[in-house]
Amino acid sequence: MADLTTDFIGIKSPNPFWLASAPPTDKEYNVRRAFEAGWGGVVWKTLGEAGPPIVNVSGPRYGAIWGADRRLLGLNNIELITDRSLEINLEEIKRVKQDYPDRAIVVSLMVPVEEDAWARILDAVSTTGADGVELNFGCPHGMAERGMGSAVGQVPDYVEQIAGWVKKHSDMPCIVKLTPNIADIRMPAEAAKRGGADAVSLINTITSITSVNLDEMCPEPMIDGMGTHGGYCGPAVKPIAMNMVAQIARSPKTAGLPISGIGGITTWRDAAEFMALGAGNVQVCTAAMTYGFHIVQEMISGLSQWMDEKGYVSTADFIGKATPKVTDWQHLNLDYVTKAEIDLDLCIKCGRCYAACEDTSHQAIEMGPGRVFTVKDDECVACNLCVNVCPVEDCITMRVLEPGEVDLRTGMTIPAKDDKRTWLQHPNNPAGDPLACISRGQ
Repeated sequence: MADLTTDFIGIKSPNPFWLASAPPTDKEYNVRRAFEAGWGGVVWKTLGEAGPPIVNVSGPRYGAIWGADRRLLGLNNIELITDRSLEINLEEIKRVKQDYPDRAIVVSLMVPVEEDAWARILDAVSTTGADGVELNFGCPHGMAERGMGSAVGQVPDYVEQIAGWVKKHSDMPCIVKLTPNIADIRMPAEAAKRGGADAVSLINTITSITSVNLDEMCPEPMIDGMGTHGGYCGPAVKPIAMNMVAQIARSPKTAGLPISGIGGITTWRDAAEFMALGAGNVQVCTAAMTYGFHIVQEMISGLSQWMDEKGYVSTADFIGKATPKVTDWQHLNLDYVTKAEIDLDLCIKCGRCYAACEDTSHQAIEMGPGRVFTVKDDECVACNLCVNVCPVEDCITMRVLEPGEVDLRTGMTIPAKDDKRTWLQHPNNPAGDPLACISRGQ
């Protein structure tokens, strides 16, 4: 049976599923329920300095995007860090850690860009027995306007400096949580590594306005007739998050830097995909807020069963396994050709493939008598749109043309697999010397 126990930068947990720093981890009551449900760890909701606590809005805090079946695709969140006192949070963290020594408890922190402020809060957290700290450099609303959150995460020099302070004043493992609201996620990741951080976590929420109330002419959620941008999370952000995880995992300057993956993880498959791209564990928020804490049981059983089927004994067996297959466009094989094929036995004659291809793509699907749909190989560019719009799984598939076959659209004979060309070797590339590239084996 698969072993899901995880050792992430020395922090051990019975499985790789952690709750992210968010409302689900705001207090002792929540975290105890989460651990009883089976979560391997939590990142406690972000703590601030001692003194008067943060004031959150007392009206709606979430906006939403739904799918056609009203399945929640994304949340827009305008809540700030914990509005409970530092002292109460620290007492609760200590009690929970004593009662659940086998579970990971990491404490999220956000204080001003002052070394003394970081030294003070690290000293306070060290008394709780927590397993590590996560530096919240990602929150895009409310705290950023105060010079914290994403205002720090968008400046690599600040990321490096504060990570250095944390490692100077604490022996606890340090995770830097990165903001996606930046041009190149690799820059703050590199800065975190230079500062001595043990790992990075990503992504934090994306700056967003999810909807406008057209009666009130105001963004939602509304607070007394006004709205603001918030942080977007949920299944809709998963593709963005996975790309950023892969960027860090495969960059020479950050390769090997441990990553905690965050962003739209709802199922065991989502988690496995993040981990295959290089994440050592995953953090979940929106799924727990949508379906409750016990969703982790499905994640645990699903991941365990899949690992058994694949022959993976531990999560280390597949972490990063997909990373080497992520590349830049210019390195793709331009002599690889596929064609769409429609299984007429599975086809329900809805015509979605025909409409999409005829109106918005390459007019490569023909509708015959009786609404029989066939692919015109001499027009098909293999864009895959028909596969994506077809409501019947496996009704439309893409057949790979083998060496020696002729692409009826271009007239090109498919070369041997060892004779493939990328853009670097392609004769249409005005910036390259194809012969020189081939001679270098590129």
